[in-house]
Amino acid sequence: MILSSKQFLWFLCPALAHTATISYTVPASAPNGAAELDPAPVGVSFEFFAFPSYFTNVTATNQCLKNFQTLTGKWPPIRIGGTTQDRATYDASTSAYVVYNVANPTDAPASLTFGSSFMKLAATYSGSVVVGLNRALDNLQNTIAAAKVAKSNMNNLIAIELGNEPEYYSRTNLPVAAHAGSWTPADDAKSQNNWAIQVGQALDTKLIIQAGNSNDSPPKWGAEELIATQNATVKSYIHNYAHHNYPGGTVASLMSHSGISNNLKMFNAEVAATTKKGKEYVLGETNSVSGGGAANVSPTYGAALWTMDYVLRASLTNIKRTYFHHGTVGLCYYCWWGRYSMGAPYFGAYTATAAMAGGSYMSALDTGSTAYAVYIIYDSARKPLRALLYNSDYYSGSGSRSSQNFVLGGLSGATVKAKRLTAASATSRVDQGSSPTFGGQTFADASCNIGGKETFEDKSVASGSATFTVAASEALLVYF
Repeated sequence: MILSSKQFLWFLCPALAHTATISYTVPASAPNGAAELDPAPVGVSFEFFAFPSYFTNVTATNQCLKNFQTLTGKWPPIRIGGTTQDRATYDASTSAYVVYNVANPTDAPASLTFGSSFMKLAATYSGSVVVGLNRALDNLQNTIAAAKVAKSNMNNLIAIELGNEPEYYSRTNLPVAAHAGSWTPADDAKSQNNWAIQVGQALDTKLIIQAGNSNDSPPKWGAEELIATQNATVKSYIHNYAHHNYPGGTVASLMSHSGISNNLKMFNAEVAATTKKGKEYVLGETNSVSGGGAANVSPTYGAALWTMDYVLRASLTNIKRTYFHHGTVGLCYYCWWGRYSMGAPYFGAYTATAAMAGGSYMSALDTGSTAYAVYIIYDSARKPLRALLYNSDYYSGSGSRSSQNFVLGGLSGATVKAKRLTAASATSRVDQGSSPTFGGQTFADASCNIGGKETFEDKSVASGSATFTVAASEALLVYF
């Protein structure tokens, strides 16, 4: 077939449209208002009853956490809690970590007890620990007894939670809420504040409570609402405020950069309210989809991209630490690791950790309103350290894979290097034989050991600018 020049140009248009270009200038210094980074902002949450199993029966746990420590110099923070913390009763007479009965090994127990060995196991961890204790059963003295064991055994303890997601207490007629016709934020605040004082005084310790811990969408059940009910005595025992968040959705909607940015905007007022009181705000429990994850969403590479962008955007919002929840061993779609296959989301968490490692400040050059993200991480002298470029366009694995050119100006030197986070498609899964790679490397099933040769891409800098091509459903970490 012979084409006219006009037809020929039309024929080329679909291919040419696959690559677009956006340009940014990297600031020479962190701008005023840049977020201040925690030394270890990427954390892990363990469901209360499953925690001992993760640390005694799952080989990968220590190495997966160690990989983060190698990057940052600090062990990632962990939180132990969840639904089963509010079903757990301390038993001073038992030598077991936890005691419970279930019909199926992958069931979560309806009730359980735990002994002092639980806290002693938590004490062996080299990083900071938040421990969640029971408030739902309305046994304050038992919770105080458990808190005393935690405080006396755990040098790594930074805070204690008193109850998990209290907005759900009235739905199941739990004892702490059974006397009330309803369980409102005001009802819960009165209970939570009283318990914070009682536990703090019993421990003779200020700044010991991680308050809030709700899952509803702020401002209802949020920190700002809770703070308004607290007097100076209560606040003296509060270490920080926490909230839970599970965005949900399809792979494409979950990994959307604009979607992630919009989801996290609901915490802006919360962070501002806590910062005003001189307290930190954290996402104490979060992951892709609630209830252990969604089988066709949570284990995918797209969920890894969500994990990466989500924790970076959270840190940009001045959310100090983000604890990604890990549930029942053997039935946990969003878990980063288990006894066998690695979870693809671990790659996103590792990439985010690598991006922020050693960083003191962070800013975003994008507005959060498109599919494309540009984060700049700065060192303690406020000088640019790295850039994280993210193309959240969804790639299903079929057809041509579009790409985006990111032009970064304001660079120095002749070349820069970069590591790429990529996979065959957004739906790639490790357990289905299609592992992502970061800088050409992977993480071994069962052990979490890093495998493969670390690969950097070199990019030439001309007149202070360099162009980086990032395909749909990819990210690139640029080292300055």
